Amino acid sequence: MIVTSYLPVDLYALVPEALQCQDPVVAALDPLIDEELVQLVRADFGQRYPQSVTRGRPSTPVEVIVRMLVVRRLYDWSYADTAHWVADSISLRQFCRVGTHPVPDASTLDRWAACLQPDTLRRLNDRLVMHAQQHGVTRGRKLRLDTTVVETTIHYPSDSTLLADGVRVLSRLVSRTRSLVAGPASLFRSRVRSAVRRARAIGESTRRGGTAGQLLRQRQYRALVGIARAMVRQVRQIITCLPHGAPLRARLVTMADRTEQVIEQTTRRLAGEAVPAGDKLVSLFESHTAIIRRDKPRARVEYGHKVLLAETDGGILTQARVLAGNAADAGELDESLLVHAQQFGRPPHLVATDRGFWHPSCEERARAAGVTVVAIPQSGGRVSPARRAREREPWFRRAQRFRAGGEGRISVCKRRGHLGRCRDHGAEGFARWVGWGIIANNLRSIASADLTRVT
Repeated sequence: MIVTSYLPVDLYALVPEALQCQDPVVAALDPLIDEELVQLVRADFGQRYPQSVTRGRPSTPVEVIVRMLVVRRLYDWSYADTAHWVADSISLRQFCRVGTHPVPDASTLDRWAACLQPDTLRRLNDRLVMHAQQHGVTRGRKLRLDTTVVETTIHYPSDSTLLADGVRVLSRLVSRTRSLVAGPASLFRSRVRSAVRRARAIGESTRRGGTAGQLLRQRQYRALVGIARAMVRQVRQIITCLPHGAPLRARLVTMADRTEQVIEQTTRRLAGEAVPAGDKLVSLFESHTAIIRRDKPRARVEYGHKVLLAETDGGILTQARVLAGNAADAGELDESLLVHAQQFGRPPHLVATDRGFWHPSCEERARAAGVTVVAIPQSGGRVSPARRAREREPWFRRAQRFRAGGEGRISVCKRRGHLGRCRDHGAEGFARWVGWGIIANNLRSIASADLTRVT
């Protein structure tokens, strides 16, 4: 049965005043997590089981879960760290409304967090944007757009390691079917040692240059592909013997399909074909991961998803959209202006972006949407003297200085872990990670503004 909250307990009334200490930011954002935010999340939690809302033992209160998830992203903790420090801290117990009750453990937090839908987090952020507008943190007159890459937690995706991973995972799953499927011992053979040996030989062959090293790598790759194919054939035989509703069957089908995709892309590469980035699988576990070419000195290629961020004055992130593949930035301007108008009831007075958003008709489209000042530098082609003079005018330079602040916001979000490497799994987990990241940033920005006004 879904429980909204515990009966209120003031822990500070139970301890001496000398022990009462609290992070000022946490104290300031305490009233921001109100009943309306909690009710938005409660609807998702009620979908966990068919009758979760009315039956069963009382759950961990929704308010406690929401506040602990906020603390987790605010301090960039794991679920285990969050449970540990909330249990250990009087101030965090008070903030999370745990009181004297037991603190939910890491697995409980993980299960409830997975119930949240990305659309719910978007509505939570819209509620925070409205709160920031009502309290004067932002007026929504300025808008800056930029994109960044949020990486997934995967190792470097070489074909040899992916093939070895596929054989390893399939061998482990096959071993679990021994009690469910009758067959000879060869049907359950583990090929992990053979695959690891070949993958290691491929890595060592990179030290050898020239034609000899290349021929050795190709020979070892063909042997590794043969091992992976044999493993997939074993799995296909076992799948036919398992009932259709078995969870293990679904897992075997998924991993066999992904391993076959890695085999296919490796075979195409060995044949001399250039495999497009969109056809490549770079992780067996985070199969949604895209290859993003950045051409930056630190990382020319990143593995994750490109995320569009829209920020208004006051440091409030109003939008965060996960883009498909390595999408061009220019196509996102119109939707960003439309969403901004829905959030604030009017278009921004100024919009500023980098050159990636340039399109010959971008300024005309922005003005048609109601924007007065459009500062988007031209990218590509010959820049006319009139255009160059326009981009050197004081108003354009001021707008671009405002845009440069978006780079700082991205840097801060990454250093604080709000938009750091994603630790949640799956495409929905990635969307939740980004959603909680901008919520944590906005809560901190609103709380900091409130503290500044008080002092």
